[in-house]
Amino acid sequence: MNSEKSAVLSKVPEVTFVFWIIKILATTLGETGGDMVSMSMNLGYLVGTGIFAALFLVAVGVQISAKQFHPVIYWVTIIATTTVGTTLADFADRSLGIGYAGGTAILLALLGASLFVWYRTLGSVAVDTVSSPKSEMFYWVTIMFSQTLGTALGDWTADTAGIGYGGGVVTFGVLLAIIAAAYFWTKLSRTALFWAAFILTRPLGAVVGDLLDKPVSDGGFALSRYTASAVLLGLIAFFVFVFSHKPARRAH
Repeated sequence: MNSEKSAVLSKVPEVTFVFWIIKILATTLGETGGDMVSMSMNLGYLVGTGIFAALFLVAVGVQISAKQFHPVIYWVTIIATTTVGTTLADFADRSLGIGYAGGTAILLALLGASLFVWYRTLGSVAVDTVSSPKSEMFYWVTIMFSQTLGTALGDWTADTAGIGYGGGVVTFGVLLAIIAAAYFWTKLSRTALFWAAFILTRPLGAVVGDLLDKPVSDGGFALSRYTASAVLLGLIAFFVFVFSHKPARRAH
């Protein structure tokens, strides 16, 4: 009975293989969709950030006010965080001149502070404890910082570090494989491994998105941002509607 009650009250999905597929697709969509609005539509990073920030606030409001877990609401909110994270990071790094390294350092500090305050306030940052408005607020603030950090980190790795978009895909793919191996073959904290994987899927999505839509001369495939975004959105919809999604259950 207690497990069933916890499952009903949980507001985030159970972490499965499909969860990670959708997460990577959503982070890639965040890159192509954010660039589509700010660059292809020529609205700029600031206006793009304003548009996506408004969508993010609405989505979070709906998510928190919902009485139970709804896959569509959850993933719409995730997409909102990753698109606003893209334009916000680009605005800070490029328009404000902070640079990729500076933006990465600042956002990493903010992410760490968010997790620290969350843990000190509620005693856990495990996603299966996200069932109250307060824990949801910490959850989405932390995700917002992680999504923005991922854009800056992905751009820094591909551009400043000079390994290119393909090299970035390999780098973050290997890091995620190491985390997966640690999950299956070690007793390291599952909560720590989850957040490490969650954070790293964002720069992976960023470099995959750039690989898809950047010019061939820059090492990309030069695909239309509109087409890439539409295909990614279609794939996300497929995995959300075709596969079953259950709320996370608390460990007893």
